[in-house]
Amino acid sequence: MLTVHFGELDEMQYGPSWFKYNYKPEWLKDPFVQEMIKGVDNSEYVDGLVINSPVFGPIPPERLSGGLKTLIMIYKRTDLIFDATSCGQNCAVWLKEIGRRVDVKVCLEYLMDFAEPLEIMIDNENRIVRSEKDFMYTAMKYI
Repeated sequence: MLTVHFGELDEMQYGPSWFKYNYKPEWLKDPFVQEMIKGVDNSEYVDGLVINSPVFGPIPPERLSGGLKTLIMIYKRTDLIFDATSCGQNCAVWLKEIGRRVDVKVCLEYLMDFAEPLEIMIDNENRIVRSEKDFMYTAMKYI
């Protein structure tokens, strides 16, 4: 399940920086990670450390967008809490999907638009919200 904490936590990590120094090249071979690469950055994993970007051509993983790097870290390092604020609106669907696959907790400092259906645990209130309206009203208390 996806758990969202509105605001900062002392133990939260910044995804893009963490990715730069800690990602594992084999993570790129994961079919779900490849779906996220396509869905967020409109790029395709080729092989090894090569990703084909329609804008930049062949790029290394370090040149992926900050939001995508954060999503990959959230998915692959479920033992850590990442600041999902670096994730743009195009990452919302992927955060929900990660939450369907594994239990993760993220921090968020803006009102991300999660489309229904949704089931998100709000850490600040220790309750699950299942509607966009409920999510929005809860978020407005903290951000």
